[in-house]
Amino acid sequence: MTDNSTRLDHVVLWVRDPVAAAGFYEKALGMEPVRVTDYAAGTARFPSVRLNDETVFDLMPLAAAERMDMVPGAAESAGHPVNHVCLALPADDFETLRARLEERSVPVSGFSHDSFGARGLARRSFYFRDPDGNVFEARHYD
Repeated sequence: MTDNSTRLDHVVLWVRDPVAAAGFYEKALGMEPVRVTDYAAGTARFPSVRLNDETVFDLMPLAAAERMDMVPGAAESAGHPVNHVCLALPADDFETLRARLEERSVPVSGFSHDSFGARGLARRSFYFRDPDGNVFEARHYD
């Protein structure tokens, strides 16, 4: 990528079991696991899953929350969840994702229509949780 515009690099999600979480994201969402073997071997602090060529979700063990001291006050917010993360997909991938979640008995919300987002109004969206309670919205604009 030669474009040097601002992009989302990663989102850190607090999870109880990073290996199990990586399995969920791989099987239910189709994301590529990154450094899971290294994490399991003790040579990486956390594994990740790849959303696309530019963005990963870091799966931070909840047990590490007490050691978050990168900026003053960080420890007080460590381990607290984000409200939700939204994934924008092409319509076909949106349908595939919902089907995969339903096949795995992951509860999903009903559809919302014309929700505002980064690209304007999304035609449809729905919400679901990962096994650690992190909330995701999936949407498509086309």
